[in-house]
Amino acid sequence: MKLFSDWGFTRQGWRTGEKGEYLTLLQGLLLVGFVVLPVYRWPGLSADSPWVYTIWAIALLCGMIAAVFFSKGLWDLGRNLTPLPYPKTDGQLVQSGVYSVVRHPLYSGLIFAALAWTLYQFSLSHAIATTILFIFLNIKANREEAWLSQKYPEYTEYQGRVKKLIPGAY
Repeated sequence: MKLFSDWGFTRQGWRTGEKGEYLTLLQGLLLVGFVVLPVYRWPGLSADSPWVYTIWAIALLCGMIAAVFFSKGLWDLGRNLTPLPYPKTDGQLVQSGVYSVVRHPLYSGLIFAALAWTLYQFSLSHAIATTILFIFLNIKANREEAWLSQKYPEYTEYQGRVKKLIPGAY
């Protein structure tokens, strides 16, 4: 249980949600839901479609981007890692490595992984779930950024320089 307390989880926090505990729980539920969601294929798209290899190539690219963002994000964050959107008390603002490309690479990794699976499966149900996941992670990132701005005065300048979830776009 020391790991959870090191991450900032407390009994009081679970009662009040003061550090975003409920957002973290909801994120976990959304990810489990995504994994167990049945595949409903896009009408007209199947494995014999002339677009299948192009779509699968895009899915592979999204999967590779997801792996890089997620693994490099974990590596660059190091001791500052916490599943909570509230920054660690003894944490530091990380702006280097993959964090110089996108402000929330772990969220970006999840989004790109969901998109990769959606494209690979030609899944309409997963396309809807990916959209919901994107909206949720954007809301969670907004809450996290409010706390980061309070703790780190330089965060506002960082926001102006680096995109939130999609490099070069958003």
